Amino acid sequence: MIFRPLEISDKALVQRYTLQSARRNCELSFANLYSWRFLYHTCIAETDGFLLVRFHAEGRLAYLMPVGEGDVRPVIERLMQDAAALGEPFQLQGVCVYMREKLEAAFPGLFDFTFDRDYFDYIYLRSDLATLRGKRFQAKRNHINRFKAVCPSYEYRALTPDLVAECLRLENLWCQANGCTEDQSLQEERCSMTAALQHIGELDIVGGVLHVEGRIVAFTYGAPINAVTFGTCVEKADISVDGSYAMINHLFANHIPAQYSYINREEDLGLEGLRKSKLSYHPDTLLEKYTVTLK
Repeated sequence: MIFRPLEISDKALVQRYTLQSARRNCELSFANLYSWRFLYHTCIAETDGFLLVRFHAEGRLAYLMPVGEGDVRPVIERLMQDAAALGEPFQLQGVCVYMREKLEAAFPGLFDFTFDRDYFDYIYLRSDLATLRGKRFQAKRNHINRFKAVCPSYEYRALTPDLVAECLRLENLWCQANGCTEDQSLQEERCSMTAALQHIGELDIVGGVLHVEGRIVAFTYGAPINAVTFGTCVEKADISVDGSYAMINHLFANHIPAQYSYINREEDLGLEGLRKSKLSYHPDTLLEKYTVTLK
């Protein structure tokens, strides 16, 4: 079992495991794995029919739950040996409820399981975001109708490499308005976004750009997580244009490839405004994720 740094050329290898998996964690999008590797020093390995992901979070060694089919016990044992060889405590992250059950069955009484609500994934039915049907989405339809009334000549365009520069210009304005220079996490997000946008084709990124009178007012993009779940990685809009966030969200849900029944819009990171916004779209699932450590 030899870990090596994740490279963009590893996409086919990684997706051979992730796209056929039932797991819907946002961390398993190859676009996310690659674009955040600068921060997490992400490495991968294969063993016994499983994909292994090793990284560093807040200065601590961690692993994702192995992705694959078969007996996970010997694979977890090898990860524990790897951590011990590096002189680090063992830790698994992104462990969902059914994975917890497997670990407890394989290693009774060995692990502690803790979770942080700030890192639950918000997973929506694509049909909900695309149609906004029903009373519960009335407020969203109102936002969209106001946008259409003020900006009747809007244009939605698929995100292509020639539109990346203007997306980054909007991101720059968004950063100025939101104090990116004083917020390390926003600076890191910007680095991830830049890395992703520089490799749209190689990362299977699908995105959309919203124009009003030739000016960009919003953009978004994402990439597949598994065969039926699409992950939205970034959504940015000019808040001075009323309804721009609701509009780009709605249009994008209608342009994501039809094979995807679910959209994972990632975590809220404990940010009150972001949590309120994500809940207002009525997620189908709040995906609980545990951190696993040795007792």
